[in-house]
Amino acid sequence: MDTYKYKRVLLKLSGEALMGDAAFGISNDVLMYVAEEIRDLRALGTEIGIVIGAGNIFRGVAGASAGMDRSLADNMGMLATVLNALALSDTLEKIDVKCAVLSAIPMETVCEPYSYRRAHKHLEKGNIVIFAAGTGNPYFTTDTAAVLRGLEINADIICKATRVDGVYDKDPLLHDDAVKFDNLTFDEALRRRLKVMDTAAISLAMDNNKTILVLDVNIPGNIKKAICGEKIGTLISGVNNE
Repeated sequence: MDTYKYKRVLLKLSGEALMGDAAFGISNDVLMYVAEEIRDLRALGTEIGIVIGAGNIFRGVAGASAGMDRSLADNMGMLATVLNALALSDTLEKIDVKCAVLSAIPMETVCEPYSYRRAHKHLEKGNIVIFAAGTGNPYFTTDTAAVLRGLEINADIICKATRVDGVYDKDPLLHDDAVKFDNLTFDEALRRRLKVMDTAAISLAMDNNKTILVLDVNIPGNIKKAICGEKIGTLISGVNNE
């Protein structure tokens, strides 16, 4: 039987990962795939918190660049993450995985308001906790929210599940000669301006020595293998392990 290396995990999912082959919205097939991957991870005995982005619906930065007020645009983006969180929660419940959606923007009629004590209680009960609405503040991305929630729940690792298999020196979708990193330090990620997470998220992780793992969510079993200790994706920490 597989055993975990990390007991408590904060999983960051990009909103784009939920689109599938579509250009917008949520794919039910992808939702079910992601939910089943999370169920397999939970079966190890791990405690799982999840932060979801909203790039499949609305990005605050994109709205601001188009002329919208930045605070208003970011609020719209945070609300879009609630839609994704509720969709994932519903899919998890359909496969008998108990979960709770906690929102940084209070909206008690659809989900629970966030508090770190409430999050800890759910995790200790074995429930998946989905953190919605980012940090609840404009000008902060869901990457920063993921690191913040990871710190608040004392996660052993922050796992960023994306559509690429790690961190590269340049975009591997555009450059055939892109080089993948197996390990990076926080300093290297910041100095090279690698677009793994925004600067605030990396800095927050560095200041608190919270390891980040970047991997491809589209490869079945990838997250589970990584949490069991297999070398997958790119590990970002305070030391270079190469």
